[in-house]
Amino acid sequence: MRILVINCGSSSIKYQLFDTEKEEVIFSGEVEKIGEEKSILVHYEKGKKIKKEGKIRNHEEAFKHIEGFIKGKRIDAVGHRVVHGGEAFKDAVLVDEAVEAEIERNIHLAPLHNPHNLEGIRIAKRLFPSVPHVAVFDTAFFHNMPEEAFLYAIPYCFYEKYRIRKYGFHGTSHMYVAKKTASYMKRPLEELNLITVHLGNGASMAAIEKGRAVDTSMGMTPLEGLIMGTRSGDIDPGVLFFLIEKGLKPEELYRILNRESGLKGICGMNDMRKILEKREENSLCDLAIRMYARRIKKYLGAYMALLGDVDAISFTAGIGENSSEIRWLCCKGLESLGIKLDPEKNRLNKTEISKDDSKIKVFVIKTDEQLVIAKQTEELIQKEAL
Repeated sequence: MRILVINCGSSSIKYQLFDTEKEEVIFSGEVEKIGEEKSILVHYEKGKKIKKEGKIRNHEEAFKHIEGFIKGKRIDAVGHRVVHGGEAFKDAVLVDEAVEAEIERNIHLAPLHNPHNLEGIRIAKRLFPSVPHVAVFDTAFFHNMPEEAFLYAIPYCFYEKYRIRKYGFHGTSHMYVAKKTASYMKRPLEELNLITVHLGNGASMAAIEKGRAVDTSMGMTPLEGLIMGTRSGDIDPGVLFFLIEKGLKPEELYRILNRESGLKGICGMNDMRKILEKREENSLCDLAIRMYARRIKKYLGAYMALLGDVDAISFTAGIGENSSEIRWLCCKGLESLGIKLDPEKNRLNKTEISKDDSKIKVFVIKTDEQLVIAKQTEELIQKEAL
């Protein structure tokens, strides 16, 4: 089956056409800086790269550019990434008006993501009206966490009235990495206890017990948890009230926590590669790295306590896959807990980077969220056809 996967952001659209039988990408591309003076479109197909620059005013216009590359090619279905499914969506679903309405109702839970996800769905349905469209939700993998994991210690009526709870994100990535880890270990996922560590500009961790997510670092929104590129992660709620009393407006504080905090807030940069380069000469870069690794290490310890026995830890996403130094700092000093990193394997970015006698195996696994979306889209369509 040929599945077009679309990931629509606030100023970007990523797309890939998969042959799911061969698990091959037929073509892929990305439109960046939509709405800015100099938008960029990059398309990859048959080993060739096509790059176009010029103003693309909105998502509708961006999709028309993408359509130019797709025209004449067979597409059997379109799979859409949707960040927040709330409590309504436990699995991938065929998109109809009722699904669109529910995604819209969840906009208040993910105001930076869901509006653009929904816009992408509606535009794509107009451009490709004759094929099924499927929504795959970042939150779905965490839907079955136990209530003691997803509830906050605030009045229970807030959950009943507003559905305030931990939802978790990066679910497609954590699911993919867990399955790949099990494959490398040659054991069924249902037998394993795993900790998956997704470290990109957004970062999250998941505790996975016998194939089921039992906890995750992100919460009701992607702000909770680890220190990220521009997001604060865990913070004393009292700090927020203190800053409001000092004159910050709630909307300004929300922007700061999402876009001006994390690594950027500490050292002025959110690209870990540059921060590592400047570490020796810039004490704030060194501080940002130490804070970043310390937070991850704290979550590792917490999830090991929750799971009891842990079989493996898997690092993924841009930083997790490529930064041997960050992986080393996260695992350093945990030998007594059964985590022994092999320095040479880690430096070379091998798939398995733990020592042979490490009780807990440590892996580096390249994530593929788009493939998960394509596969879930295919599975749902085949199921509906029965």
